Amino acid sequence: MSRPARLILDRQPSPIGELLIVTDGAGVLRALDFHDYEHRLDRLLKTHYGPLRPDAGSAPAAISDALEAYFDGEFAALNTIPWATNGTAFQHAVWTALTQIPAGETITYSELARRAGRPAAIRAAGHANGANPLSIVAPCHRVIGMDGALTGYGGGIERKRWLLAHEGARRD
Repeated sequence: MSRPARLILDRQPSPIGELLIVTDGAGVLRALDFHDYEHRLDRLLKTHYGPLRPDAGSAPAAISDALEAYFDGEFAALNTIPWATNGTAFQHAVWTALTQIPAGETITYSELARRAGRPAAIRAAGHANGANPLSIVAPCHRVIGMDGALTGYGGGIERKRWLLAHEGARRD
């Protein structure tokens, strides 16, 4: 994937903490994370975009509005957000598979690996899931352990629990 000429960082409040929204000059989402993980976002941006640092600015209204609609219960609004991000072909397959898990449903890591086209690569699918730069938009919170347990989530287990409850998926 090509490197954009410009990155823009916006901040948006949400019920589970301030969101950090990184878009490119074309208005495409490049990364989304939580304010208390800004160091992780910085590391990701350096890895994928080298010396290019984001300028403070506003995310396109379509992205901000879609995120707000999601938190208002319009879960399909996430599907309207255009995204592009650097990563391996397998990571992209995993992140795309995440976007196809309907709100209110959960899958296991083995199912994620199967949907990404490599059913035996369960551990690799877990790593790609953990490296997801598009929190909420590529809903990695919808992936749970084989036993139904809430496993790690980059935004913290409490946020994962909140997101799943918000979508009506499950409660511990």
